[in-house]
Amino acid sequence: MSNGHRNARRLYAVIPAGGSGTRLWPASRASRPKFLLPLPGPATMIQATVERLLPIVPSERMLIITGSAHAVSVARQLPSIPEANIIVEPAARGTGPAIGLGAALIARNDPDAIMGSFAADHYVERPDTFRRAVEVAADVALDGYLVTIGITPSYPETGYGYIRAGRTLREIDGLTVSEVETFREKPDEATARAFVESGEYLWNASMFVWRAGTLLDEMERLPPGAYAILMEIATAWDTPTRAATMERCWPQLRDVTIDHGIMEHADRVAVVAADIGWSDIGDWHSLGALMANGIDDQNVAIGSRHIAEDTHSTFVVGQGRTIATLGVTNLVVVDTDDVLLICDRTRAQDVKRIVEQLKGDGDEGLI
Repeated sequence: MSNGHRNARRLYAVIPAGGSGTRLWPASRASRPKFLLPLPGPATMIQATVERLLPIVPSERMLIITGSAHAVSVARQLPSIPEANIIVEPAARGTGPAIGLGAALIARNDPDAIMGSFAADHYVERPDTFRRAVEVAADVALDGYLVTIGITPSYPETGYGYIRAGRTLREIDGLTVSEVETFREKPDEATARAFVESGEYLWNASMFVWRAGTLLDEMERLPPGAYAILMEIATAWDTPTRAATMERCWPQLRDVTIDHGIMEHADRVAVVAADIGWSDIGDWHSLGALMANGIDDQNVAIGSRHIAEDTHSTFVVGQGRTIATLGVTNLVVVDTDDVLLICDRTRAQDVKRIVEQLKGDGDEGLI
């Protein structure tokens, strides 16, 4: 890199590993969430996240924030991560408290350290470009900005949030850094198309880089009570009272995302625009499109043999059993040990409604 990257020796990573990925049901379950699955494979999503960060962040400077139900599986999948770096949250409180706790723990030793936050369940096709964007964002963060990595949109996706980029701040290593004018929620199709055509908007991938101290300053100013609670937990972290403090304090935190709780209200926010081939693989249709490499009318199968007769644009996920389809178009077929899902690909985002129905029926065994 041209400037040697001022932050290179002090870059940390926090990886929130939570959620159950209900739109990827029935493969993704509460006990086996999306980030523990090999999608698209061969590594699991959390393993792939760690692997693409390792060239710029050593494993001893990575913190994994996860729930108690998944801590053992995370540790088994990530043997290079020190056991002490797998932080167990007593209950889900959203990415705001999880990332804030990571910042508080890092800042105990070095409040000027640069930290990035990267979800455990995202796909990145071009890891080299991703790492370059992270390093550029880290340089900008040294100047007191909260920095997000915005993804150059390739089509009008309605399932993503958007960032409107404003005044250009600088060009670093071929990447443009701009002020953030506003964050926009998931738009309808017409609005998404207008966003993409304008050239002013980027996808919000919830990838963030900042000084740990800068984030904590914002948390002290914005989410009511969060800063004091997190600092109390961090202060007790290396003492015999850690567990009791965590159990007492954590439930007091509001359930809020880092986007809504901090980024949308902060004043000094920048975005690095990057084309990294990103996807959050939010549903079966998006995974099928990824596996098909954008080729329309292509059938894709993983985990099973697919006999496709007069079948088009169909995505099959199995566990070894042969699956045959005849005279169908635009389907998702997911075959697991105890559930068979068949749905139209245009309804893939609605799979979560089946999970909601199962919850209502009290059928916890299938969730």
